[in-house]
Amino acid sequence: MEEFSAFKKKIQYEFKNDALLEEACRHSSYVNEQEVTDLRDNERLEFLGDAVLNLVVGHILMHRYPHLPEGDLSRMRASLVNEFQLAKVAKAIDLGDYVLLGKGEIQTNGREKNSILADTLEAIIAAVYLDGGFNAAFRFIEHHFLKQIRAIAEPNTNYDYKSQLQEVVQVTPGLAPVYTVIEESGPPHDNAVADLCTEGTGKSKKMAEQNAARKALEMWEVRSENSEK
Repeated sequence: MEEFSAFKKKIQYEFKNDALLEEACRHSSYVNEQEVTDLRDNERLEFLGDAVLNLVVGHILMHRYPHLPEGDLSRMRASLVNEFQLAKVAKAIDLGDYVLLGKGEIQTNGREKNSILADTLEAIIAAVYLDGGFNAAFRFIEHHFLKQIRAIAEPNTNYDYKSQLQEVVQVTPGLAPVYTVIEESGPPHDNAVADLCTEGTGKSKKMAEQNAARKALEMWEVRSENSEK
């Protein structure tokens, strides 16, 4: 596990059981190419890490915003734990350098793929949880997601749904939100992304666009969840 020593310093967590860290970094493509048949890939850890991450982020948001309703908290959590944000955190700790990949994934730049980085980060979170308990996982998530958590603003004030929507769709080449003024007196604004189309209203053009972007984000999240089932 000498190859992981620099990574453990980077994430500021020292594992008691290094085997958990190695399993968390072991992509299925790597396992499929090994002669050892009892190696386990990181998909089970990814499953657990997703649950731990959602619990911890939900706890932090409940504490930071005690007056916000469930709907706003859910949207804020979704904006923090999506694939794009997870990959951003993973890149900040150079996780791609330590993911164990098969030759095919390496040749197709698997170390840069948001999906692989996000899934591996969730597996790392599970490994920390199993190795050090909930408090260790809480500290790990709070530390590495601190920048995103601080950047998020209350939805009822100046939360930038347009920027969040842009970040979510930019991982798909050729996609970009388009905002169209439908009526100046309202004004409603139409927002289209791929084949999603929403309409938002507000006291100003900016507020109407934010409202339309928020609705588009909700639709995008529902579509993404359904596609994974």
